Amino acid sequence: MISYFQAIVIGLLQGITELVPISSLGHTVLLPDWLGWHNLVRAQSADESFFLAFVVALHVATALALLVHYRETWARIVVGFLTTLRTRRIATPDQRLAWLLIVGTIPVGITGLALEHVLRTIFAKPSAAAVFLIVNGGILSLGERLRRRADVPVRSRGDGESEDEPGRQLDTLELKEAGVIGVAQAAALLAGISRSGVTIAGGLLRGLNHEDAARFGFLLATPVIFAAGVYKLPDLAGPLGDGVRGQALAGGVAAFVAAYIAVRFLERYFQRRTLTPFAIYCVIAGVASLIHLAA
Repeated sequence: MISYFQAIVIGLLQGITELVPISSLGHTVLLPDWLGWHNLVRAQSADESFFLAFVVALHVATALALLVHYRETWARIVVGFLTTLRTRRIATPDQRLAWLLIVGTIPVGITGLALEHVLRTIFAKPSAAAVFLIVNGGILSLGERLRRRADVPVRSRGDGESEDEPGRQLDTLELKEAGVIGVAQAAALLAGISRSGVTIAGGLLRGLNHEDAARFGFLLATPVIFAAGVYKLPDLAGPLGDGVRGQALAGGVAAFVAAYIAVRFLERYFQRRTLTPFAIYCVIAGVASLIHLAA
């Protein structure tokens, strides 16, 4: 089983790494191996296990933290969506954002239902997670390089001056572009590939600045993370949850607090900074993990 200490550590790890572009799944596979918690490592790639029930609470808690942080934005998005159903047209930024999120969620939703179990049982292992963590670093670095070479339009703040970082307005994204970013998000089903990382990189490649790309990535992740948790909720309520429900509650609280702090930090971070430090970290952590596993 899992102890309360382990539950809180994994909960904090999940809450932070789900949003920081360094892969939550990769770290929940690798850190237990580094700490010698081999029962948790084995449980993650098992067909059915107590760990899957435990992870349900972490996903739901992380999604709730995002919902709380973006509660005003989500309220406008819901109103905008309902308005488009009545008027049958998209007329405001909130209405467009609602449909961008719907279109962006569809690819990963379909892929997750079809392949999540297969990908988890095959790739949720330390060696695979270490390799994909290195790949994730390459994705982040490539996204930065390609954006710097792109012809990105300069945005105006309305006072005749340009913003510190040029980029498209988020509400100028086309639905098909949101779909492409959604397809990229499906790569996060592989342990070591970051959901927020690939979506932010995808947004950068479509001309968004770092702040808007991160915001869109966090909003896009919210329904996916929440749906994944709710879909697996019967695992926690059923026999697989026996003996871990208390630990799941403790881990969930830790994940909620960590995710709430992480999203607030990252919003400020991406106003001025880039993905490059996270790319470097992923490569170093991946290589170090491969050396550790080979020792």
